[in-house]
Parts: sequence; C-alpha cells; structure tokens
Amino acid sequence: MPDDIRALSAQLAQDPQSLVFLRLAELLRQRRQLDAAVRVAISGLERHPHLADAHDLYARVLADKHDYERAFDEWDMALRIAPNHTGALKGLAFLYFKVGDVDQARAHLETALKVDPDDASITQALEMVHQGVAPESGADAGAAAPAEAIASGAEVAPLEDARVFAGLEGAQEGLLLLDPAGRVLGGALKDRHGADVTDAVAAYLAGVSQEAARTAKLLGLGNWTGLAAEGGEGNVFLKQPGPEALLLVVRERGVPMGRLAVIANRAANAASRWLERQS
Repeated sequence: MPDDIRALSAQLAQDPQSLVFLRLAELLRQRRQLDAAVRVAISGLERHPHLADAHDLYARVLADKHDYERAFDEWDMALRIAPNHTGALKGLAFLYFKVGDVDQARAHLETALKVDPDDASITQALEMVHQGVAPESGADAGAAAPAEAIASGAEVAPLEDARVFAGLEGAQEGLLLLDPAGRVLGGALKDRHGADVTDAVAAYLAGVSQEAARTAKLLGLGNWTGLAAEGGEGNVFLKQPGPEALLLVVRERGVPMGRLAVIANRAANAASRWLERQS
C-alpha cells in the first residue's frame, strides 16, 4: 500500500470521526481502487450523513463505477444539504448531458458559475456543452476526470432517437418503452438467465395502459400514474410517460419500491423527451 494511503488510513483508524476519509477516498478514487474508495466513502457517510462533501465524493466514485442512478441520488442529496455545492452542480450537469438533456446540463453549470465565477473548470465545461462534448462528472478542479472517455475530451453525441434511455442504467436489460399496440419503441429486457425476452414481454403488455386507466376510472381513483408489483425474483414498475406510451422498469428484488419509483420517474422523463422529439 502506498505510503500516503497507508498514512491516511492510519489517521482514520485512530480517529474514525475525522474528515480525513474525504482525502483517503478521493486518493483511492484517483488511483482507480474504486471498491476500496466506496467502502471508505460509505463509512464516512455513516458518521457524517449531513456532510455535502461526503455525498459529492461518494457520487464521484459511483460515477467512476458507471452507477449513474445512485450517483444522481448522492449529488441530489448534496444539493439538498448545500444548494450552492459546485461539485454536485457539475456532477448533475454531467449526468444530464449523458441522457441528452443539454438544457439542464447548461443550467446546472451556469448556476455553478454564479457560485464560483473564478472556477475555470466550470467555464471549460460550459464550452464543452455548447460544443456537444461531455463535461467532467463533478471532479474537483485538478482531479482526474471520472470514467469513460470524458477526460480525453471525446465527443459525445446527443441522445440518439433509437436509444431512448441512453446513459441510464439498465437501458438494455431493465427498461422498456412500448406503444399502445405493444410495439417496442426503446430499451430491452433480459430474464435472470440473460436471455432476451423483450418481444415476449411487449406482447403481454399490449393494452395494459388502457386496462389500467379503465380500472382506475371504475374505482374512482382518477388518472393512473404508476403501478408497482413485487415478485419472488424482482420488482416491476409501470408508468405512462405519454398518452400513447407505456414504460416498464424491472429491477432485482433488493431494490426498494421507493427507489424503483425514482428510477421509473427518471426513465419516464427521458422517454417523454424522446417522444416529444418524435412528434
């Protein structure tokens, strides 16, 4: 173990309440020891749950691991604690850009620039967004950019029409967008053995949105917004991102229903934007 990591680990062991965990986890992240960085970040968050920097740090590690949904949650939490946290603003800008929401990416970066007008990395990120290049995912100025080809300045195309859920976790195995007739508009589904079941599931779901609307009306529940179901091996959530579309989200059993609803809302927003572009 390198001397600097060993020294920081020793400090943290002597004083578990110390904020040295921020430096240790960041150093581990930069050295691509991501699993160790996750452990340190989580341990620190357990002791300092209201520290915005801790949520920002954990989000950056998650982004490096391509766990963008949880990274979004952590950056969102950081902003709830500290609304002017520039790291979280830059991180969310990165994620919004990944799903093709350039306006939100630009808005978050512009807010960050108002908070810290001297931060050259924010100005550079705004220029990259204008040019269609992904900004760094919330890394501090001077720190190594997170995963993928972001640091190299590789161009990232806007959301392709054929990839409704581009950038969202599970886009090719846990998200499915259908029209009322059951025709697949985007996404894909696999069973727990890895076999593609997209078309079979789509066929079963044809007409479900109409049935849900009819049932809700008969029960006097108003317009339906979502349906959740728990299974022995996993959970599912249905939403209607548009009047002529149905969204299915599938996750393993360990994902709580509350979190599944958040994932479904995010996917529905992406689907709604895609549907608007098709009209």
